[in-house]
Amino acid sequence: MLSVVVDQPQSMAVCERPTPDPAPGEVRVRVRYAGICGSDLHIFHGKNPFVAYPRIIGHEFVGRIDRVGDGVDTSRIGERVVVDPVISCGTCHACRIGRQNVCSQLRVIGVHRDGGFSEYACVPARNAYVVPDGMAETSASVIEPFAVAANATHRTGVLPEDVALIYGAGPVGLNLMQVLKRVYGVRTFITDHVDERLALARGCGAEADEVINTLREPLEQALARRGVEGGPTLIYDAVCHPSILEEAVRIAAPAGRIGVLGFSATPSAIPQQELTKKELTLSASRLNCAMFPTVIDWITRGLVNPGHIVTHQFDFRDVAAAFDLAERHPQQSCKVLLDFGEDSHGS
Repeated sequence: MLSVVVDQPQSMAVCERPTPDPAPGEVRVRVRYAGICGSDLHIFHGKNPFVAYPRIIGHEFVGRIDRVGDGVDTSRIGERVVVDPVISCGTCHACRIGRQNVCSQLRVIGVHRDGGFSEYACVPARNAYVVPDGMAETSASVIEPFAVAANATHRTGVLPEDVALIYGAGPVGLNLMQVLKRVYGVRTFITDHVDERLALARGCGAEADEVINTLREPLEQALARRGVEGGPTLIYDAVCHPSILEEAVRIAAPAGRIGVLGFSATPSAIPQQELTKKELTLSASRLNCAMFPTVIDWITRGLVNPGHIVTHQFDFRDVAAAFDLAERHPQQSCKVLLDFGEDSHGS
């Protein structure tokens, strides 16, 4: 089979690898589409502290089960499935209290073990969720980033009277916006420095109430001009720059909640007084905690539309060009997919 392998930082190639057989309790997925995530770019650049090289990357993917391991019902062969990349032990404290996405023995497909940028991938059977009939595979391939948004909103909670602010109109921010607008129906603002991304926010299936380019308009003044008195009650940092969390704490409304996504190792200078004075809640969110069924239900009911964020598709052999577009041309792209078309699969 052919796989996209990062053998060391800054070195990536499409390589021939042995086609794996599923272990007991696993299924083998013949991959159809896989989405490029910022964390894949981080692995390529050597900025992910959890990865061991060489690694077949990719944790957003959809395909069809073509083989099962011992202990898995053979009737699953032929199922169209989307894969949750979170693998947990089930016995540690976090798992016992239902927080398996921060399991002490956490393993993430495409990070700690080989992932979906490959013609075939083996995954635990319980991580392979059936894609409903009628759901496009391009949409199913980006269920995982919507599960990230579902997890973040679950962590913060969303109230009917909330006024939400999202930093960053990339894929994560746009997913959050769809969830906030279409699932919860709250007033939502989104910021970015790239006008083309803000244009996507206006028309990606759940139009933002307002978009703000903070290069041209200071954020606090922009919110005040739009009638946000006292600051947003709900803020999400989908950019992960240290200065953003500092600003979010400063501008948040009393009793506000701030959702933190990202893995920056750079400290943020946050005065404890600001947190305590307004009794703010900081809710970090990592990956997703069993949110795939929730997102599949949302899509089935037409509440969110993952297809709206997909802007480009590349044959997986052109992964270098796809990475270049995703990383260097944010004004042109949002979610970029790799296509492992049915006719391309080796043996």
